[in-house]
Amino acid sequence: MAEEGHRVTLNVYDLSQGLARQLSTSFLGKAIEGIWHTGIVVYGNEYYFGGGIQHCPAGTTQYGVPLKVVELGVTHVPKDVFEMYLQEISPWYTAEAYSLLTHNCNNFSNEVAQFLIGATIPEYILNLPNEVMSSPMGALVLPMIQNLEATMRSGGVPKVPQFSPSTAAPSHTAPATTAKASGSTNSSTNSDNSKTRAEPQKPSPNVVAGDPLGDARGKVQDEIIKEFTAIMATGTMRASEAAALATKRVMQKYGHAAVSQS
Repeated sequence: MAEEGHRVTLNVYDLSQGLARQLSTSFLGKAIEGIWHTGIVVYGNEYYFGGGIQHCPAGTTQYGVPLKVVELGVTHVPKDVFEMYLQEISPWYTAEAYSLLTHNCNNFSNEVAQFLIGATIPEYILNLPNEVMSSPMGALVLPMIQNLEATMRSGGVPKVPQFSPSTAAPSHTAPATTAKASGSTNSSTNSDNSKTRAEPQKPSPNVVAGDPLGDARGKVQDEIIKEFTAIMATGTMRASEAAALATKRVMQKYGHAAVSQS
Protein backbone atom coordinates (compact mmCIF):
# COMPACT_ATOMS: atom_id res chain seq x y z
CA MET A 1 0.00 0.00 0.00
CA ALA A 2 1.41 3.37 -0.99
CA GLU A 3 2.40 5.81 1.74
CA GLU A 4 -0.21 8.50 2.34
CA GLY A 5 0.75 11.87 0.89
CA HIS A 6 1.81 14.68 3.21
CA ARG A 7 1.34 18.35 2.41
CA VAL A 8 4.60 20.35 2.32
CA THR A 9 4.59 24.13 2.79
CA LEU A 10 7.20 26.82 3.33
CA ASN A 11 6.72 29.34 6.13
CA VAL A 12 8.38 32.65 5.25
CA TYR A 13 9.25 35.24 7.92
CA ASP A 14 10.77 38.72 7.59
CA LEU A 15 13.45 39.05 10.28
CA SER A 16 13.59 42.81 9.68
CA GLN A 17 9.86 43.17 10.47
CA GLY A 18 9.39 45.59 7.58
CA LEU A 19 12.61 47.55 8.10
CA ALA A 20 14.28 46.21 4.94
CA ARG A 21 11.34 47.29 2.79
CA GLN A 22 11.34 50.77 4.36
CA LEU A 23 15.07 51.50 4.16
CA SER A 24 16.57 49.34 1.42
CA THR A 25 16.08 51.76 -1.45
CA SER A 26 17.65 54.65 0.48
CA PHE A 27 20.57 52.65 1.84
CA LEU A 28 21.24 50.02 -0.83
CA GLY A 29 20.06 51.69 -3.98
CA LYS A 30 17.57 48.88 -4.68
CA ALA A 31 14.36 47.56 -3.14
CA ILE A 32 14.68 44.59 -0.77
CA GLU A 33 11.34 43.26 0.43
CA GLY A 34 12.59 41.48 3.55
CA ILE A 35 15.34 39.59 5.36
CA TRP A 36 13.94 36.11 4.90
CA HIS A 37 13.87 33.22 7.36
CA THR A 38 12.10 30.05 6.24
CA GLY A 39 11.01 26.74 7.68
CA ILE A 40 9.60 23.59 6.05
CA VAL A 41 6.22 22.49 7.43
CA VAL A 42 5.42 18.76 7.04
CA TYR A 43 4.10 15.90 9.23
CA GLY A 44 2.56 18.52 11.53
CA ASN A 45 5.95 20.03 12.39
CA GLU A 46 8.06 22.95 11.22
CA TYR A 47 11.72 22.15 10.50
CA TYR A 48 14.33 24.91 10.27
CA PHE A 49 18.03 25.68 10.66
CA GLY A 50 19.37 28.11 13.25
CA GLY A 51 21.36 26.75 16.17
CA GLY A 52 21.49 23.42 14.36
CA ILE A 53 18.51 21.61 12.81
CA GLN A 54 15.42 22.32 14.90
CA HIS A 55 11.73 21.46 14.81
CA CYS A 56 8.56 22.14 16.76
CA PRO A 57 4.82 21.72 16.22
CA ALA A 58 3.61 23.77 13.26
CA GLY A 59 2.50 27.25 14.26
CA THR A 60 4.47 27.36 17.52
CA THR A 61 7.93 28.55 16.46
CA GLN A 62 9.58 31.47 18.19
CA TYR A 63 9.36 33.45 14.94
CA GLY A 64 5.63 34.03 15.39
CA VAL A 65 3.20 34.25 12.50
CA PRO A 66 4.78 33.82 9.03
CA LEU A 67 4.53 36.68 6.59
CA LYS A 68 3.47 34.22 3.90
CA VAL A 69 2.98 30.49 3.40
CA VAL A 70 4.16 28.97 0.10
CA GLU A 71 2.62 25.70 -1.09
CA LEU A 72 5.44 23.41 -2.22
CA GLY A 73 3.58 20.17 -2.97
CA VAL A 74 2.87 16.73 -1.53
CA THR A 75 5.46 14.20 -0.39
CA HIS A 76 5.14 10.45 -0.07
CA VAL A 77 8.33 10.08 1.93
CA PRO A 78 7.54 8.36 5.26
CA LYS A 79 8.22 10.44 8.34
CA ASP A 80 10.74 7.95 9.79
CA VAL A 81 12.72 8.04 6.52
CA PHE A 82 12.70 11.84 6.61
CA GLU A 83 13.98 11.84 10.19
CA MET A 84 16.79 9.48 9.20
CA TYR A 85 17.66 11.89 6.39
CA LEU A 86 17.84 14.79 8.87
CA GLN A 87 20.21 12.77 11.02
CA GLU A 88 22.45 12.17 8.01
CA ILE A 89 22.71 15.85 7.05
CA SER A 90 22.91 17.21 10.61
CA PRO A 91 26.77 17.35 10.61
CA TRP A 92 26.52 19.96 7.81
CA TYR A 93 23.93 22.03 9.65
CA THR A 94 25.50 22.84 13.00
CA ALA A 95 25.40 26.14 14.87
CA GLU A 96 29.07 26.70 14.04
CA ALA A 97 28.44 26.17 10.31
CA TYR A 98 25.70 28.81 10.11
CA SER A 99 26.39 31.71 7.74
CA LEU A 100 23.74 34.28 6.91
CA LEU A 101 25.26 34.81 3.45
CA THR A 102 26.24 31.31 2.33
CA HIS A 103 24.80 28.58 4.60
CA ASN A 104 21.56 29.65 6.21
CA CYS A 105 18.03 28.59 7.02
CA ASN A 106 16.94 29.09 3.41
CA ASN A 107 19.69 26.81 2.08
CA PHE A 108 18.46 24.19 4.55
CA SER A 109 14.82 24.64 3.49
CA ASN A 110 15.84 24.34 -0.15
CA GLU A 111 17.75 21.09 0.41
CA VAL A 112 14.90 19.58 2.43
CA ALA A 113 12.34 20.62 -0.19
CA GLN A 114 14.34 18.84 -2.88
CA PHE A 115 14.49 15.70 -0.78
CA LEU A 116 10.76 15.71 -0.03
CA ILE A 117 9.23 16.81 -3.33
CA GLY A 118 12.09 17.24 -5.82
CA ALA A 119 11.55 21.00 -6.12
CA THR A 120 13.28 24.13 -4.85
CA ILE A 121 12.01 27.03 -2.79
CA PRO A 122 11.42 30.40 -4.55
CA GLU A 123 14.50 31.94 -6.15
CA TYR A 124 13.91 35.40 -4.67
CA ILE A 125 14.50 33.90 -1.21
CA LEU A 126 17.69 32.07 -2.18
CA ASN A 127 19.07 35.07 -4.08
CA LEU A 128 18.61 37.57 -1.25
CA PRO A 129 22.27 37.53 -0.03
CA ASN A 130 23.57 38.19 -3.54
CA GLU A 131 20.99 40.92 -4.04
CA VAL A 132 22.11 42.70 -0.88
CA MET A 133 25.85 42.32 -1.27
CA SER A 134 25.85 43.27 -4.97
CA SER A 135 23.99 46.51 -4.25
CA PRO A 136 25.91 49.82 -4.48
CA MET A 137 26.21 50.03 -0.69
CA GLY A 138 26.00 46.38 0.30
CA ALA A 139 28.87 46.70 2.77
CA LEU A 140 26.66 49.03 4.82
CA VAL A 141 24.68 46.08 6.19
CA LEU A 142 27.68 43.97 7.23
CA PRO A 143 27.42 44.93 10.93
CA MET A 144 23.74 43.98 10.89
CA ILE A 145 24.60 40.64 9.25
CA GLN A 146 27.22 39.93 11.90
CA ASN A 147 24.70 40.58 14.69
CA LEU A 148 22.08 38.40 13.02
CA GLU A 149 24.53 35.54 12.52
CA ALA A 150 25.54 35.53 16.19
CA THR A 151 21.91 35.36 17.27
CA MET A 152 20.88 32.73 14.74
CA ARG A 153 23.82 30.50 15.67
CA SER A 154 22.55 30.49 19.25
CA GLY A 155 19.10 29.42 18.04
CA GLY A 156 17.51 32.72 19.06
CA VAL A 157 15.22 35.15 17.29
CA PRO A 158 16.93 38.45 16.49
CA LYS A 159 15.46 41.78 17.42
CA VAL A 160 14.76 44.11 14.55
CA PRO A 161 18.16 44.39 12.82
CA GLN A 162 19.61 47.87 12.80
CA PHE A 163 21.58 49.45 9.98
CA SER A 164 24.73 50.47 11.87
CA PRO A 165 27.70 51.26 9.62
CA SER A 166 31.04 52.17 11.17
CA THR A 167 30.33 55.90 10.76
CA ALA A 168 27.30 55.74 13.07
CA ALA A 169 27.67 56.79 16.72
CA PRO A 170 28.56 53.66 18.74
CA SER A 171 26.40 54.72 21.69
CA HIS A 172 23.27 54.31 19.58
CA THR A 173 24.07 50.85 18.21
CA ALA A 174 21.62 48.23 19.47
CA PRO A 175 22.94 44.66 18.97
CA ALA A 176 20.53 42.04 17.66
CA THR A 177 19.94 39.56 20.48
CA THR A 178 17.12 37.66 22.03
CA ALA A 179 15.32 39.27 24.95
CA LYS A 180 16.61 36.53 27.25
CA ALA A 181 20.24 37.03 26.33
CA SER A 182 20.38 40.79 25.74
CA GLY A 183 21.80 41.62 29.12
CA SER A 184 24.75 39.24 28.83
CA THR A 185 25.68 39.84 25.21
CA ASN A 186 25.79 43.63 24.94
CA SER A 187 29.42 43.94 25.97
CA SER A 188 30.71 41.25 23.62
CA THR A 189 28.67 42.56 20.69
CA ASN A 190 29.86 46.12 21.25
CA SER A 191 33.42 44.78 21.40
CA ASP A 192 32.95 43.09 18.02
CA ASN A 193 31.53 46.30 16.57
CA SER A 194 34.49 48.26 17.93
CA LYS A 195 36.85 45.90 16.11
CA THR A 196 34.88 46.46 12.93
CA ARG A 197 35.13 50.23 13.35
CA ALA A 198 38.88 50.00 13.98
CA GLU A 199 39.52 48.50 10.56
CA PRO A 200 40.64 50.83 7.75
CA GLN A 201 37.63 52.34 6.09
CA LYS A 202 37.06 51.66 2.43
CA PRO A 203 35.58 54.45 0.34
CA SER A 204 31.87 54.14 -0.27
CA PRO A 205 31.10 52.79 -3.76
CA ASN A 206 28.51 55.54 -4.12
CA VAL A 207 30.98 58.34 -3.32
CA VAL A 208 33.91 59.23 -5.55
CA ALA A 209 36.60 61.80 -4.87
CA GLY A 210 35.34 65.30 -5.47
CA ASP A 211 31.75 64.15 -5.87
CA PRO A 212 29.60 66.64 -3.89
CA LEU A 213 26.40 64.74 -4.69
CA GLY A 214 27.84 61.51 -3.32
CA ASP A 215 29.10 63.32 -0.20
CA ALA A 216 25.67 64.83 0.40
CA ARG A 217 23.96 61.47 -0.07
CA GLY A 218 26.29 59.86 2.44
CA LYS A 219 25.64 62.64 4.95
CA VAL A 220 21.86 62.27 4.60
CA GLN A 221 22.08 58.49 5.03
CA ASP A 222 24.19 58.89 8.18
CA GLU A 223 21.67 61.32 9.64
CA ILE A 224 18.77 58.98 8.87
CA ILE A 225 20.61 56.13 10.61
CA LYS A 226 21.26 58.23 13.72
CA GLU A 227 17.69 59.51 13.80
CA PHE A 228 16.32 55.98 13.37
CA THR A 229 18.44 54.48 16.15
CA ALA A 230 17.47 57.34 18.47
CA ILE A 231 13.76 56.75 17.82
CA MET A 232 14.12 52.97 18.29
CA ALA A 233 15.90 53.57 21.60
CA THR A 234 12.72 55.16 22.97
CA GLY A 235 10.87 51.86 22.49
CA THR A 236 7.67 53.64 21.43
CA MET A 237 7.51 52.66 17.76
CA ARG A 238 7.71 49.67 15.46
CA ALA A 239 10.77 49.54 13.24
CA SER A 240 8.83 50.38 10.08
CA GLU A 241 7.23 53.42 11.76
CA ALA A 242 10.57 54.59 13.15
CA ALA A 243 12.24 54.24 9.74
CA ALA A 244 9.53 56.25 8.03
CA LEU A 245 9.62 58.97 10.70
CA ALA A 246 13.43 59.20 10.64
CA THR A 247 13.48 59.56 6.87
CA LYS A 248 10.70 62.16 7.00
CA ARG A 249 12.46 64.27 9.64
CA VAL A 250 15.76 64.34 7.79
CA MET A 251 14.14 65.05 4.45
CA GLN A 252 12.12 67.89 6.00
CA LYS A 253 15.28 69.29 7.56
CA TYR A 254 17.07 69.40 4.23
CA GLY A 255 13.93 70.65 2.49
CA HIS A 256 13.66 73.61 4.87
CA ALA A 257 17.38 74.32 4.47
CA ALA A 258 17.03 74.40 0.70
CA VAL A 259 14.07 76.80 0.93
CA SER A 260 15.92 79.17 3.28
CA GLN A 261 18.98 79.21 1.04
CA SER A 262 16.89 80.05 -2.02
